[in-house]
Amino acid sequence: MSHSKIILKKYPNRRIYDTENSRYVTLEGVAELIRQGHQIEVIDLRTHQDITAFILTQIIMEQARKNNVLLPVSLLHLVIRSGENTLGEFFENYLEQTIQSYLKYKKNMEEQLRLCLELGIDFSAMAEKTMKQLSPFQNFLGASPDEEKKNK
Repeated sequence: MSHSKIILKKYPNRRIYDTENSRYVTLEGVAELIRQGHQIEVIDLRTHQDITAFILTQIIMEQARKNNVLLPVSLLHLVIRSGENTLGEFFENYLEQTIQSYLKYKKNMEEQLRLCLELGIDFSAMAEKTMKQLSPFQNFLGASPDEEKKNK
């Protein structure tokens, strides 16, 4: 899904110009480019600085505002208490890998479910078979709630 890198220019009047498609885009338009698989780079025309991270953060915050939530309040408090170095380190080292793993897992599970539905697999029979196979382990794991009621 990796497409070309698109250079966007941010003008002092806050407008963003897509140099590849020769048009102005909104933050939602930038988000759509990313959803299509493009990498973007945003350059501030006045300072010539790369402001990509700032623009991407704006997009995320705008989406959070529309949905009235991005992260749980307790987590936001923890992030603020921990300081910016901890947060940056976490995002750099762990969050990207975690999200990529989650998306890959989600895609694989959706594909497996789709295949099962196409093949007409009966999940109830599969679950019953699995429970029967696990029954030898019940003694090891402890009595089931039904067995505990019988023993009382």
